[in-house]
Order: sequence, then structure tokens, then C-alpha cells
Amino acid sequence: MTGTPVNSSVLSTVAHMKMSPGAKARMRATEKNIYKYYNDMGKDKGHCTWGAGILAHRGVCSPEELGKKVSVEMVDQEFERRVADAERAVRRNIKVPLNQSQFDALCSLTYNTGPTGASGTYGYVNAKDFDGAASNISRMVKVEIREKGKKKYVVAPGLIKRREEESAPFRITQEAATQ
Repeated sequence: MTGTPVNSSVLSTVAHMKMSPGAKARMRATEKNIYKYYNDMGKDKGHCTWGAGILAHRGVCSPEELGKKVSVEMVDQEFERRVADAERAVRRNIKVPLNQSQFDALCSLTYNTGPTGASGTYGYVNAKDFDGAASNISRMVKVEIREKGKKKYVVAPGLIKRREEESAPFRITQEAATQ
């Protein structure tokens, strides 16, 4: 995530880490606040989503869902719940010390992909292969859509910048992180 938090180079075990307020605010600003259900890749494409990029389910929304409105309070509550879920997933899956920027980046990735989608990156991080983690994150820019009943993977333009930001904390060497 862009913007370096104070003490971002200090390594800590992740057991009690939380996403920094600045990173959470940047992630929230990245996600569109749409107060209804919508298909995240456009008309009849992508997945049924609502609020701040909150996945309702895989596959397109039904006509009934597309008419469903959600409140600001619902979006705020669900965003906070899903950030907390992402933080727990990162704490549960990462076994090596990280700096705050790295933890924030993994939380953002996990919020967006889910723990299963982020599991390959967790493996690189746990092996202390930060270059591998950065490369893996950078490749995660395609999403599955269905067109005429067939699965197809397409680049989601919004993910390119997001993945650049999420991979950046892992592009520094471990040596630089401890200085």
C-alpha cells in the first residue's frame, strides 16, 4: 500500500498486528462505495458485489439482487467485519515477522482475494522469499468471468495499480527492512 506508516521498517511477529488506520483508509478509498448490488466487471459480467467491493457471491447478480439497495451503515459495518476477517487470516497464516507495511499489504490482498486466493503469497512470505511474494502478488490481476456460458480470465484494470501497491513492501530486501 502506498504511504509509509511510521516505523514501517520495524519487524514484528504478526500475532497482535492490526491493519494501520492509514492503510485501511487507503484501501477503503480504493474500493468504490456503491449502495446497491452490482456486477463488478460490468453488465452481466464478473461477480455479484455490493458496497465497498464486498463479494455477495461468485457469478452475476440476479435481477432481484440488482434492485437491492444497501445503506451506508451496512457498508461500513461489513467493510470493518471483512477487514477484521482479513487481519485474522493473515495472523493465522503468516509465521514470520513482518513490518507494518507488509502486514497491511497482505491484509489488503486477503480482503480482495480471500485467504484461499492469497495462500500462494503466504507461502512465499513464510519462506522469506519476498521477491517471490511480490512477483506473485503482481501477477494476480485477472478475474474469472463467464461469457455465453464459458469461463474466461480477463485483466481487471483496477487490480493493476492495487497489486503494484500491495507488492511494493515486499520488493525491498530483508536487509533494508531491518535497518
